[in-house]
Amino acid sequence: MKAAIGLLRTICVLAMLWLPLHAMAQSSDATPLQFRDDAEEARFHQLTSELRCVMCQNQSLADSNAQIAHDLRREVLDLMQQGQSDAQIKEFLVQRYGQFVLYRPEMEPGTWLLWFGPLLLVVAGGIVVVLLIRKRNGQQVVAADEDQEW
Repeated sequence: MKAAIGLLRTICVLAMLWLPLHAMAQSSDATPLQFRDDAEEARFHQLTSELRCVMCQNQSLADSNAQIAHDLRREVLDLMQQGQSDAQIKEFLVQRYGQFVLYRPEMEPGTWLLWFGPLLLVVAGGIVVVLLIRKRNGQQVVAADEDQEW
């Protein structure tokens, strides 16, 4: 009975160690992308460098090694080979993933904060600094005490 329980524990421990490794495995299409010509390849690389990986968030689609980036690169190439323009491909990806997928999102009311947010922060910081300096200059300077030794 003890041997059976020990064997069952061993099997459970091995299963718990194996499951995370199995879950992290990603199936990937190992076939390389096939370009028709050099112009198509150059267009592909230019387009994927303008698109953001939706998983990595700070890497372009061209630079990311995430599985979704592989899939999106393949999707972009398929759309290119179907004759769609760069604008159509970008619009397709924006419809699926939102403006975030573009490194340079279109200027519209929903993205004004992205475009003007950094400038607003700099202006607000400048205003705070000016107000602090004025407040400091407005304070009266305490006269030195003649009896103080330091």
